[in-house]
Amino acid sequence: MSALPSRRTIASAGLLLPAGLLAACSDPLPEAQAGGAGSDSGSAAGSGSGASDGGGATATGQIDTSGTQELIRSTADASIAALLPPEIAESGVLRVGIGSESFAPLSFLADDNETYIGSEVDTARLAADTLGLELEIALTSWDNWPLKLEAGEFDVVHFNVGVNAERLEKFDFASYRAAYVAFLVQKGADLRLEDADSISGRIIAVGGATNQERILIDWNAELEAAGKAPAILKNYSSGADTLLALGSGRVEASFAPYATQTFIASRRDDVEVQGRVEEGWPDKTLIAATFDRGSGLAEPYAAALNAVIADGTYAQVLERWNLADVGLPEARVHTKEKP
Repeated sequence: MSALPSRRTIASAGLLLPAGLLAACSDPLPEAQAGGAGSDSGSAAGSGSGASDGGGATATGQIDTSGTQELIRSTADASIAALLPPEIAESGVLRVGIGSESFAPLSFLADDNETYIGSEVDTARLAADTLGLELEIALTSWDNWPLKLEAGEFDVVHFNVGVNAERLEKFDFASYRAAYVAFLVQKGADLRLEDADSISGRIIAVGGATNQERILIDWNAELEAAGKAPAILKNYSSGADTLLALGSGRVEASFAPYATQTFIASRRDDVEVQGRVEEGWPDKTLIAATFDRGSGLAEPYAAALNAVIADGTYAQVLERWNLADVGLPEARVHTKEKP
């Protein structure tokens, strides 16, 4: 594979880097593409989480999942925009990588099956507004975002990424949300899942190469050291497959980000949430916008996030997506040198 051209070269040519090499095989999704200012849309397959994902019935939720919802916007701050790396400032665009799979309420397709919405999209849009940049959404998978970010296909990733020591070796961060994970079980299941002992012998679905999988692996090591049966961990390729497995009894629980678990439970009458575990267990961590190490974008981005925290639009986003209990009072830069 040949080396990608630098962003400066692309900007000087009046072009934007195509996202054709993304795992989702999708094109960048500029805000104006859907036929109106401020609309993010694309053609990737999927559906909003207002529909059943299989394995049981749905319940009516309070969150607006339409593609025509009013966007929460902020205003440009010239003093913060002046901190941007020159090639990003000159391009006038903030390229943001989000998950290609439905990941409600963080990022997912609206009911129109075209417009990408969610708290990650809204937060990125507020940062772009403050930085005086046009938001451009591109899709990626969890497995591929690190490679795509390092290859320069995005400026920043908003994918519920938690800060940890391993990632700090390659990436810089600007934190904007507390990080928890939780179990989703069938309604009325008396499993009381919350720690290592509670998962002994259970069959649990968990995403591969995630913090939550690492937690379960560590808990299994504790169980085995104590002579107890470890949990059996299952990886599925999509959230829909996970819910089908849970509904059919092939797994007893799924372990995933707290935000997504509570969203699913609020819209279905056959599942419920158990436990709430620090995503960085046994330590704490934070969810953060993620940048290629040394890109120079973390500092202005954190400043932009702090501006929208101060003007109240950040709180509006959290309230819209029922995430007020995981908001932060301040965004902070995290690097290898200053974790």
